[in-house]
Amino acid sequence: MKWLTTLRDARPTTSRALGITLLTLLALLITFRLSALDDAKLASGAAIAIVVVGLSWLIGWSGQVSLGNSGFMAVGAYVTAIWANHHATTPIFVTLLLATGCGALSGLVLALPSTRLRGPYLAGMTLAFSFAVVPLALNFPSVTGASSGLTLNFLNAPSWFAGLFTGPQATVNANAQWSADVAIVVAAVAFFFMANLFHSRTGRAMRLIRDNDVAAELTGVNLPRTRTLAFVISAAYAGLGGSLLTLLNGSVTPQTYSIALSILLLTLMVLGGIGTLSGAVLGGLIYSYSDNLVSLVNKVTGVNPASTFGANLKGIVFGALLILTMLLAPRGLVGLGSQLVRLFAQLRNRT
Repeated sequence: MKWLTTLRDARPTTSRALGITLLTLLALLITFRLSALDDAKLASGAAIAIVVVGLSWLIGWSGQVSLGNSGFMAVGAYVTAIWANHHATTPIFVTLLLATGCGALSGLVLALPSTRLRGPYLAGMTLAFSFAVVPLALNFPSVTGASSGLTLNFLNAPSWFAGLFTGPQATVNANAQWSADVAIVVAAVAFFFMANLFHSRTGRAMRLIRDNDVAAELTGVNLPRTRTLAFVISAAYAGLGGSLLTLLNGSVTPQTYSIALSILLLTLMVLGGIGTLSGAVLGGLIYSYSDNLVSLVNKVTGVNPASTFGANLKGIVFGALLILTMLLAPRGLVGLGSQLVRLFAQLRNRT
């Protein structure tokens, strides 16, 4: 496949667009074979994958630690719900862009005073922001709906798409698949822009700052501006993911965007592979089917899901997976896959 290598070297942006387009079409075809429940899971996984890839950009490429991405997701989610309740006829892409912009703005506000913070101090500041989201939402009931949250219309399938389905569950299946298809397309666009960012001049500056900020400054990189840009982009992706998740669920509540979600996002990023697009995709898929994994553990171990231990089993399973990943595959599942490929190649060369 020499022409693929030639295209990648001569026109890298075009090759990335072609690769992501082909993978997107494959994912869209798969949704036709899934049940309505699996389509809904895949849609939520696509939304979470957007947030994870933004977090991976911040931590994996710029070396900054953030525990506040659930807060940025909440910004995008509430902007979406409030806007949708007052402008119901707005096209979905306008709503998503508005939430993305508001997420970026909140990231800028948080980044400006934190550009000189490092390590636990930066993590503490973002943690405080994440903790502040729920009380703020609860104390402005006229805007946020307090603990009850806000509701909005689901992503209902258009008539031309719904006409492709027949049977007693035609409407349910059509809406579920339409939601999954929209989420996949939005995620594909977000991943395309991030793929170009990874290989851009900005991406190279981020890696240099992560590895040696003194050397980066000596080469002319503006450290505060570049670190601020990393925060803004990560917050924009979190706002987009929160907006998409709200559209998929048809509601938003403050409890959804607690500090536990920030920790979960970090866990998914590490499990998939820090600083990689494919790792973010794997993180989204793990999120999508985590309930299936917990059900399997319940079945194998005989744990009662209604018990106290069973109710907290999901956190225990994720914790165990995180520990095993750090011990056996520090680069995540993506790195483990690369190690297996190299191992098979070495074994083949010996035979």
